[in-house]
Amino acid sequence: MKVICFLFTKTEFTMSNNRRDFLKKSAKLSSLSFLPLLAIEHSFKENRLPFIPSNIDITDEQSWLAIRKQFPLTSNKIYFNNGTMGPSPYAVIDAVNKKMLYVDTHAVYDGWEDSRKSLARFVKVDESEISLTHNVTEGINIICWAMDLKAGDEILITNHEHVGGALPWLNRAKLENLTVNYFEIGRNAAETLQNLNHKITSKTKLIAVPHIVCTIGQIQPIKEIVKLGKEKNIKVFVDGAHGTGMLNLNLKELDCDYYASCCHKWLCGPKGTAFLYVKKEVIKDLKVHFVGAGSDQGWNVVSPPNPFMKGYIDTAHRFDYGTQNASIWAGVDAAIELWEKIGVDKIEARVKFLAAHLQNSLLNLKNDNLEMLTSTEPASRGAVIAFKIKNVEYTKFQSLATEAGFRIRVVPENGVNCIRVSTHIYNTIDEINQFVAFTEKVAKG
Repeated sequence: MKVICFLFTKTEFTMSNNRRDFLKKSAKLSSLSFLPLLAIEHSFKENRLPFIPSNIDITDEQSWLAIRKQFPLTSNKIYFNNGTMGPSPYAVIDAVNKKMLYVDTHAVYDGWEDSRKSLARFVKVDESEISLTHNVTEGINIICWAMDLKAGDEILITNHEHVGGALPWLNRAKLENLTVNYFEIGRNAAETLQNLNHKITSKTKLIAVPHIVCTIGQIQPIKEIVKLGKEKNIKVFVDGAHGTGMLNLNLKELDCDYYASCCHKWLCGPKGTAFLYVKKEVIKDLKVHFVGAGSDQGWNVVSPPNPFMKGYIDTAHRFDYGTQNASIWAGVDAAIELWEKIGVDKIEARVKFLAAHLQNSLLNLKNDNLEMLTSTEPASRGAVIAFKIKNVEYTKFQSLATEAGFRIRVVPENGVNCIRVSTHIYNTIDEINQFVAFTEKVAKG
């Protein structure tokens, strides 16, 4: 049984001329506040993840439709913008609510530390190599300022950067007279590697590259880039905003020095949750600019002769500090549990299957006005497809798509000016076919 209490100001109470008016007002407020809570509670109880068969096939639409029911997505819109923000399933929302209630009932604030274990297991690294952050940009800034760089040193980025992947490096270059240059993303992995190799100079100290570029969704050959960096004694930083939850990540195998990712895109976790991976061999080489509880090996301000700080903890935990929101990290744990129950390898296969169907269907339209930007090379194609329609302004296409019930993203960054479609496990072949038919109609003019 729930008890709802309403407070009225003295003026409001005076204006209620009689008991009947007061009861009417109370009933009205109760209907606004209480019923939504019941609806939310009902949705949690009725939308638990069903049994997931171990042999679920990537083409089995009925099984994936059952999984779709675990997301609070409306039926009157088709959501194709997971590359910006992943909607959280009920299991995640429920975990956040339960943890928040527990924290506020028992007046405790810890419990987020366990998420390091979950994340480390999920991306297959050691817990000591994981720092808990709030977004990818935070992780990029940490490494950007932690690296030992001096005036004249060069940082190589790509021509397809997200603002969060470009500004930190540009900012430090502006303040400390560093050089930022770029290499072009090629039509396939081999061309990209060739472009990168041609741009490396004796002054290049860091290669900062997205695992999957945010503009056209192309997967980059990270293993090969890391190998090239090692040959030339250059560190490699990976912007992994789109990696976690889309791909079955193994950061040990990628062997990059640093990898910043988030939990709110393809993992569909709570917003404001992310992590930074720092290979244990390079942690000692990084400067720490922001510290707090959890960063140090001991400190004191009252013992003689002077206040002191012994040093930094010898793990990546030194880069996160202070109180975290335990409830949203409980949501991350729930998201990881759900992904592992479905099967991360199956999720990767499913989203790539959907993206391939979308790309092939668009190409099969054989419309000269349609220009495909995402590589058709299977190793370079993830769950994001980008294209242009030459006779329709990309912003106009977005407006028409929104009116038709599609949620997509357009990409003005770096002058790409294209249409971007993200496919995830809650999407269906039928939704993709609807979008292709819509695109064909618009492209014909």
